Amino acid sequence: MIKHLVFWRVRDDEDKQKNMEKMRELLTSLVGVVPGLVSAEVGFNYNPKGFDIALYSVFESKEALDGYQVHPAHLEVKKFVHSVIIDRACADYEI
Repeated sequence: MIKHLVFWRVRDDEDKQKNMEKMRELLTSLVGVVPGLVSAEVGFNYNPKGFDIALYSVFESKEALDGYQVHPAHLEVKKFVHSVIIDRACADYEI
């Protein structure tokens, strides 16, 4: 199993909360669409010193994570995400 963690800072404007909600909806909708994506959980950070939003996802294998990165559905979600964020951090590890 592969754990895929991503953290984002969302552009601070009048649409920030709406954009965060849309990110959560889009990211979690990929479960059942992208082969090998077991689960995806998105949370909003209440700590003002951290990133705004976190994705915790689980993949069956490294190959499944590689497939996710180029899957058309993920690429569509990525377009929106990159249009509203200002920073990103990521970590992947195997258990």
